Amino acid sequence: MPSTKDRVDNLERVLEEYIKNIGNAQMQTEREIREFKGEVKEFKDEMKEFKDEMKEFKDEMKEFKDEMREDRRNMNKKWGEIANKMGTVVEDIVAPNIPRIAQEYFQCEDAEFFGLRVTKRNSKDKSRSREFDIIAVYDDKILINETKSSPSIDYINEFTEVLKEVYDYFPEYKGKRIIPIFSSLYIPENVVTYLTKVKIYAMAMKDDGMELLNPHI
Repeated sequence: MPSTKDRVDNLERVLEEYIKNIGNAQMQTEREIREFKGEVKEFKDEMKEFKDEMKEFKDEMKEFKDEMREDRRNMNKKWGEIANKMGTVVEDIVAPNIPRIAQEYFQCEDAEFFGLRVTKRNSKDKSRSREFDIIAVYDDKILINETKSSPSIDYINEFTEVLKEVYDYFPEYKGKRIIPIFSSLYIPENVVTYLTKVKIYAMAMKDDGMELLNPHI
C-alpha cells in the first residue's frame, strides 16, 4: 500500500499536469482568440475597403449620369437649333414665292402689308399672342401662310384652329377674305388630300419653283 508521502507526490504530479494542461489550454484559447480577433479585424478592413469601393462606384455612376444628362441636354439643344434653322430656311424659300402665288392664283396686286414671322397679340385676350409665319394683305384678301419643314396632320389641325381666330389677332382686316396656305418643300399626297378636305391650299416645290398643289379647292 503506497505510503502517505507517495500519495502526496502522486497528487502533486497530477496537479502539476492539470495545471500544465490548463495553462496549455488557456494559451491555446488565447491564441485562438487573438486569431479570431485578427480575422474579425481583417474582415472589418475588407468591409471598409468594400464600402469605400462602393462609394467610389456610386460617385462614378453619379458622375456618369450627370455627364449623360448634360450630353443629352446639349444634344437636344443642338437638335432644336437645327430644327429651328431648318424651319427658317424653308420659310426663307417660301416667302419670295407668296407675292407671285397671290398674283397668279388670286389676282392680288400690290400688297398693303407683307410680313415675315409676324408676332401679334390677341385683341380679345391681351395675355395671348402668337407668331404668323407669313402675312400678305391686299385690298380684299389676306393670305395667311404656315410653313413646316416636316408637314403632318397635327400641324394642319393646329393651323385650322389658328385660322378661326385670325380676326381676333388682326381686327383691322376684318371683312377681307382669308386665303390659308400650308407650305413645305415637299408635301405627301395624303397630306395634300387632307388639306383639300379642310379647304387649305397646299404649296410645295415643283419643277420650276413652288406651286399650289390643290389650286381648285
